Amino acid sequence: MLETAVVLTPIHFVYLIGVIVILGLMIMRKDAPLPCLIFLFIIGVLATNSIVGGVQSVFNSVVYAGATFMDIIITIALISALSKCLSDIGSDGILISPMLKIMKTPKKAFWIIGISMSIFALFFWPSPASALIGAIMLPVALATGITPLAAAVAMNLFGHGIALSGDFVIQGAPSVSAAAAGILPTDIMSQGFPLFAVMAVVTVVAGYFFNKKDMNKKEETTNKKMDKKEVTKAAKVTAILTPVTFIISIITILALKLKGGEATALIVGAAIFIMCIGTILNYKKEAFDKITEYINYGFLFGMKVFAPVIIIAAFFFLGGDSITKILGEQFKSGLMNDWALWIAQNAPVNKYIAAAVQLVVGGLTGLDGSGFSGLPLTGSLAATFGGIVGGSIPVFAALGQISAIWVGGGTIIPWGLISVAAICNVDPVELARRNFKPVMIGLGATLIVTWLIL
Repeated sequence: MLETAVVLTPIHFVYLIGVIVILGLMIMRKDAPLPCLIFLFIIGVLATNSIVGGVQSVFNSVVYAGATFMDIIITIALISALSKCLSDIGSDGILISPMLKIMKTPKKAFWIIGISMSIFALFFWPSPASALIGAIMLPVALATGITPLAAAVAMNLFGHGIALSGDFVIQGAPSVSAAAAGILPTDIMSQGFPLFAVMAVVTVVAGYFFNKKDMNKKEETTNKKMDKKEVTKAAKVTAILTPVTFIISIITILALKLKGGEATALIVGAAIFIMCIGTILNYKKEAFDKITEYINYGFLFGMKVFAPVIIIAAFFFLGGDSITKILGEQFKSGLMNDWALWIAQNAPVNKYIAAAVQLVVGGLTGLDGSGFSGLPLTGSLAATFGGIVGGSIPVFAALGQISAIWVGGGTIIPWGLISVAAICNVDPVELARRNFKPVMIGLGATLIVTWLIL
């Protein structure tokens, strides 16, 4: 059932105004860190009744966001270091040549890289899948002429959208939703399958057509011949070592049933190993300096991409459970979560409105960039709405899960899709903007199907 009635305070209204202002600026293609810092300060002052406390809250929020993203920053940095190494020694050209026979055109590249991302993400979640696809398949895709942004859309929609929202293999998402709803995860996966299928097909097809124009553009840099660079023995050995090492890593992940951070650690650790071996083979005595150069390159790139996102995320983290660690124990739930619960408690209820509210609540809880943080709320709402309107609890739970993860897991929140954006070297805000229309179309279609089957 629904929790105790939510009492909205001035902080809630300031936060909501901040969300509207910041999202509006993003839509207008304006940078958002400045308003994020301003609203962080105002909320900090209101929360602590002190200007000093407000200033401290800004710092604490940014530090918390930075710490939260640190593992992703390191992942991006080290994968970027490997990519730079492979490019410098000429192994990238050797790796790309045979795969281009399969991934011949930008349109094929979109589907191949997307489906591959989805398969890997199903077995060990999107972050390690992004690192793996980015290291091996992305350079091949870009060589076909597909733009980095279109490739990022494919990876994002298939991985952080389709694979993570359904989570049919690892079953982390349906387990959280089911526990809150008082049902079995298999109930959500079976009864909610039409919703997962509609969301996947509609969104990806829409995403493909919205990006089709980019797939017809071939930049000169993508059509350059790879054989201009002298192929050395070190390049050949590293080109063989790279796929072999990653294949062994994948087998190990499946055999040991690693997932999430554990799988990412193995993939990125393998990338470090390849970078070091390749650098030593090619540069010999100069390897000490070159490895440092590659690591510097990777971290400079990672921080350049993440710096503004950390500031933006620091504000939106106040919307979720992270608020307790940022502003103190007096805040038991996130400000946006409170708004979502307030809407659920005050909206008039029939099956149509209940489904729409469930969709909106899931999306609102995803604004913190997590996706999973809102599942306990959408799960409990599913049980409540199912009981009130006599609809299917698993279907309600699946709808909330889809909305929360597609928004926050994430495909349309810049701080939720940063790993793919960084690996593809595209602006995360632009990637979120490019995903927005297809995801909204998909959510609309999914809501209609929900109304039909409830």
